[in-house]
Amino acid sequence: MNKVTSSEDVFFILIGAILVFAMHAGFAFLELGSVRKKNQVNALVKIISDFAISTVVYFFIGYYIAYGVSFFGSAAEISGMTSGSLFAAGGYDLVKFFFLMTFAAAIPAIISGGIAERSRFKPQLFATAVIVGLIYPFYEGMVWGSLFGFQGIIISWFGVPFHDFAGSIVVHAMGGWLALGAVVVLGARIGRYRNGGTPVGIPPSNIPYLALGSWVLCIGWFGFNVMSAQKLTDASGLVALNSLMSMVGGILSALVIGRKDPGFVHNGALAGLVAVCAGSDIMHPLGALCVGSVAGIIFVQTFTLCGNKWKIDDVLGVWPLHGLCGVWGGIASGIFGQELLFGLGGVNFFAQVVGSLVGVAIALVGGFTVFWLIKKTMGFRLSREDEIMGADLAIHKISATPEEDFGMRRSY
Repeated sequence: MNKVTSSEDVFFILIGAILVFAMHAGFAFLELGSVRKKNQVNALVKIISDFAISTVVYFFIGYYIAYGVSFFGSAAEISGMTSGSLFAAGGYDLVKFFFLMTFAAAIPAIISGGIAERSRFKPQLFATAVIVGLIYPFYEGMVWGSLFGFQGIIISWFGVPFHDFAGSIVVHAMGGWLALGAVVVLGARIGRYRNGGTPVGIPPSNIPYLALGSWVLCIGWFGFNVMSAQKLTDASGLVALNSLMSMVGGILSALVIGRKDPGFVHNGALAGLVAVCAGSDIMHPLGALCVGSVAGIIFVQTFTLCGNKWKIDDVLGVWPLHGLCGVWGGIASGIFGQELLFGLGGVNFFAQVVGSLVGVAIALVGGFTVFWLIKKTMGFRLSREDEIMGADLAIHKISATPEEDFGMRRSY
């Protein structure tokens, strides 16, 4: 029976890892559809390259920082096949690494959308290595591990730990606030503002691809949230329903506030899912609906302010979507998780505020530091000529439609 239970847990978390892995295709197509045609290839190559870099640095450095676990042992040992092994049987710890690595790799995927169309390729990959290998794992280990005794401090102050079940703060807010540093350091795209700061709209290249990216992310998100239980016996249908309710809340509020704009509607779904991650295991579904509805409003309003008032050229709106909606989700779990509002309890509002702000502070300092140093040493931005040409031809030497661009025709 122990062997059967172990195998079930391995399969359970493996399916979760595969679903979150698939979300990276969603990140890619969301960016591909949102940028101009001359930057579509770059969007695709960035996401898959960032994923590869993230896997390597998280395996060698990041996972050890977060959890103190190293895989430098025999295959039999790390698979839990040897007597007295510290690793769980059936290779459970290996698929757990895979699962958590897909979370870590979401950080550069988030940042990629904010700095699209004008960042150099190699410096961005270097930033990915530093962030996933060194910065992200510190906060991850503080919240989901035992690093620095952070949760013990929160418990001593508020009586309960900081609660972030599936990463509203650990993953999304961290990614969004890291991206803010990158976007500000990089500066606005050529032509985004003119005549002293008048905003110029740059429409997305392909609404169907944008919508496809959103759909893929939404589907994978149920693995992101439900499988965060990490054990089959701990899986909860409440997490699934809350994720669904928050998602549709984000869609509906973005639909109304955003006046039926397709970009707002499809990102509204993601705003709701970002916000519900933290408290999806403790909220009542009606609470989750409220959380998602507020998140949709936050995204639409702050995305508009970023581009038109604050002159922050965040191409996909990753700071409003992941950074601000993520913080809202972390704090909201301390509100709607309370028994008074039909939640399961075990959370404290002030613990959620403090834990969320600590994550924001780490991401802000880390993001501005890393990207400022890259700008000063390696250079972060494409040349004016390359940016006007487009990242596809400037970096990858090929466009998204090479046959069409070169006037080629098939012979039949």
